Amino acid sequence: MKKQQQSFEYLSYDDISELEESDRLLLQAARKVAEQAYAPYSNFRVGAVMQLANGQTLSGTNQENASFPVGICAERTALSAASSLYPGVAIQTIAVSYHNMEGSSSHPISPCGICRQTLAEYEQRQQQPIRLIMGGQSGKVYILPAASLLLPLSFSAKDMD
Repeated sequence: MKKQQQSFEYLSYDDISELEESDRLLLQAARKVAEQAYAPYSNFRVGAVMQLANGQTLSGTNQENASFPVGICAERTALSAASSLYPGVAIQTIAVSYHNMEGSSSHPISPCGICRQTLAEYEQRQQQPIRLIMGGQSGKVYILPAASLLLPLSFSAKDMD
């Protein structure tokens, strides 16, 4: 037997004011776009705003559906838009924020498992990491150098070779 360990580092900021301007603007945009989410069932609105290598920004919000679990998360909505509108253009950074209409929105949240898998595969497709900025409507902000760090030992297309 061999015991192994996997870990990663990320940056933690006390609030949005400590961020570099470009990161601050992306997170502010994610906070704002979260209000456009369609979340009548969970009342948990999520917004994602991404910066592409060509300078364009795109956003996505979670979209719920009465036929649960047919909804789609904000991160995957934004990734679908990027892939459709700018095929082959790398995503550099994604900022994710949320507004919990029934509770606190004052700490970072992490993408769900499906979004983690999708982000990891997108990084593989574009052969470069996607920085991930996570923050609520206020409070701490986390920045990860690569979204795939959230899914160690991930399943990928390489596993099907």
